[in-house]
Amino acid sequence: MKKLVLTLLIVSIAAVSCKKKTEKPKFSYSVDPKTSVVKWTAYKTTEKIPVSGTFKTIEIVNAKEANSPKEALNGIEFKIPVNSIDSKNEDRDTKLVKDFFGSMKDTNYLSGTIKLNDNGKGFVHLKMNGIGKDFPITYVISDQIIEINAAINLDNWQANAAIDALNKVCFDKHKGADGISKTWNEVTLNIKTYLKMNEVK
Repeated sequence: MKKLVLTLLIVSIAAVSCKKKTEKPKFSYSVDPKTSVVKWTAYKTTEKIPVSGTFKTIEIVNAKEANSPKEALNGIEFKIPVNSIDSKNEDRDTKLVKDFFGSMKDTNYLSGTIKLNDNGKGFVHLKMNGIGKDFPITYVISDQIIEINAAINLDNWQANAAIDALNKVCFDKHKGADGISKTWNEVTLNIKTYLKMNEVK
């Protein structure tokens, strides 16, 4: 009887020990502005030549920790100061801040909220030129990395005056082989964020 009890005790300890070894650690996820990049691509000339850049500063208004990468980004509110724009061309950046964004209402910051659905799609509610509008996005999650892609039409934010002001100061540089100067109202976005991951004890 004693041998049986001792055997059962050893088996129980071994089972608990084995269970502890095979349990996977749990993690929480959160958005880190320092490892998040917002890349924009605008277009000039009738040939639609791309001009790309980023914003050097991103502010997260309601930072949170979540149980999954998707929920870490879902519902996040952000602010982006427009004077942090960086196209690797100082003269262009000055014109974008002064003439493009400077022709808009209340646009020292771009602000908005990200909403992710369960099907790799979602939307961003973006406030620009004093107007809040939704635009659709697609997203892919790979471990700690979330990548978002979208295209926006600036007409939805009544930005025609800002486009005209930018085209005026960039008239020659936005002129193609046909002699026509054009600034497109379309901007594509690529956003990548590498989430912070902390073990939950």
